[in-house]
Amino acid sequence: MRLRALLCLVVLAPALAAQQQPASSFTLEQVTSYPFPDELTAAATGSRIAWALNEQGRRNIWVAEAPDYRARQLTTYGVDDGQELTSVTLTPDGQRVLYVRGGDHGANWDAGAPNPLSSPTAPKIQLWSVAVGGGAPVLIGDGDEPAVSPKGNVVAFIREHQLWIAPTDGATPARRLFTTRGDLGDAAWSPDGSRLAFVANRGDHAFIGVFTNDSTPIRWLAPSTSRDGSPRWSPDGTRIVFVRRPGAGGAPEPALGQRPSPWALWTADVATGEGRVLWTSPETLRGSVPGTQGNYNLHWGASGRIVFLSYMDGWPHLYSLPEMGGAPLLLTPGRYMAEYITLTPDGRSLLFAANAGSTSDDIERRHIVRVPVDQATPEVLTPGTGLEWTPVMTGDGERIAFISATAQRPPLVATKPARGSAVAAAQLIGADRIPADFPSAKLVTPRAVTFRAPDGVEVHAQLFEAQNAFSGRPSPAIVYVHGGPPRQMLLGWHYSDYYTNAYALNQYLASLGYTVLSVNYRLGIGYGFDFHRAPKAGAQGAAEYTDVKAAGEWLRRQPYVDGARIGIYGGSYGGYLTALALARSSDLFAAGVDIHGVHDFTADGGRRLGFGEWRYEQ
Repeated sequence: MRLRALLCLVVLAPALAAQQQPASSFTLEQVTSYPFPDELTAAATGSRIAWALNEQGRRNIWVAEAPDYRARQLTTYGVDDGQELTSVTLTPDGQRVLYVRGGDHGANWDAGAPNPLSSPTAPKIQLWSVAVGGGAPVLIGDGDEPAVSPKGNVVAFIREHQLWIAPTDGATPARRLFTTRGDLGDAAWSPDGSRLAFVANRGDHAFIGVFTNDSTPIRWLAPSTSRDGSPRWSPDGTRIVFVRRPGAGGAPEPALGQRPSPWALWTADVATGEGRVLWTSPETLRGSVPGTQGNYNLHWGASGRIVFLSYMDGWPHLYSLPEMGGAPLLLTPGRYMAEYITLTPDGRSLLFAANAGSTSDDIERRHIVRVPVDQATPEVLTPGTGLEWTPVMTGDGERIAFISATAQRPPLVATKPARGSAVAAAQLIGADRIPADFPSAKLVTPRAVTFRAPDGVEVHAQLFEAQNAFSGRPSPAIVYVHGGPPRQMLLGWHYSDYYTNAYALNQYLASLGYTVLSVNYRLGIGYGFDFHRAPKAGAQGAAEYTDVKAAGEWLRRQPYVDGARIGIYGGSYGGYLTALALARSSDLFAAGVDIHGVHDFTADGGRRLGFGEWRYEQ
């Protein structure tokens, strides 16, 4: 992050700062020293929660529980070695935490293990277990994607594309559970822990299988030439709901233009393997496979309700339908999106993060929302000017845990009562991990602005106003362009560690006297389907660049901006748009920094030309 920030400063600052630049009131090291919590989870019973915390590259596992929810560190990884911690999972009784160390799970290429220290011993992707009561972590084995049994005694995981199993305490070595064709994944235990559902991906088709024991044949559920995935058990363990998509193959499709990507929900009887269609998506672009966080977000809730996410009304919303079929009920009407969706332990409600609230600016934030699985009565639980995401309810149903931030305060884990007033104050956890010299009080509050692109599309952005005046003269300005492109920048610290870095840098640039405009261009999320999957965008015409150019032109019209000193920077897809800006509009943008830009859209046999979201960078 600091290398990227220094690159921006080295290139942009000399080109834009024709007059003497004001000194910042804080250093780059200070504003990038924030801790970043992630992987928040809760035990199935009791009050305990767990998460991973990244402190300047040193990643460790932390827990907290009632009554005081005081943060406790369980692991002692003390070196910034680039090994991330993911798949953090508490055993149902809350006595152990399992986690994966290594890999690059946020990448869109293979999740190989980074080796930034150039260690002669290659890092591995490994599953570990640590007791909450104390002691050193225990290596379960090389592997990924753990699924802890509801009994808490064993964990299934993926090694070399097959399913393995081991005791959660690592008392005996892991063993291969069985062998079958395909790349296995999506492991899901039955509610009583006696059977394990999984997906066997065989390239152009995929099956749902159910493993019972070494002497019982695997049960394949309604096998076909389709691609099946996302198995979810019924509460009584007799049926499974899953997603079915058409199998791959057939005549080549044109590289340009958008076409529907259909899908359906099926249920199958586990005892017989017989299945039937429950619901079929509309044959429209909006009805296609959803391309936001969690994709289908499939859950089997209480009262016989099956919940899923769809864009079919123009926004990524939650729907539920009866387990025997029927018309879907829209649970979350309104102009907002639902992300990070979890089912409460009793199966009666859903918790999620949404850009919803009582003010127009809330479309640029995230708040925690709760909605019953069978009623369209969503309730914002964390109103205000803060930002909140990744909600989970504790196993005892008493508190909701989430990650909280503001425009000034970086992300922290927080909890609040699950019942009572929505305005009840949240309890912050681990605030003492924020360094004493972190410049919270010196950070600006970004302001939401909108403007129109030449074709009339409304564009949203966040304005970081320069802190230090240039002796009454207009300031230089910088446009920040995010990557993705299915991303949304917010009015505060972001829920992605990559974009917390960008937010910190934008704050630092503002402290140096630059006016910074972070633009949410079309192809991004947060503003509905027509913005997210805009026509003539990307390889079909780069319509999104007109939004970026409109951002620079908006800055040039502001009386406090020096229109001759406007720069631009961005990473990945934002790097590509930065390069496009310098190539097409060098009369507007005086300088720019293209950070790891993505420029070759002919890779992978041209599959990127369709602008599916399966292989984008940060």
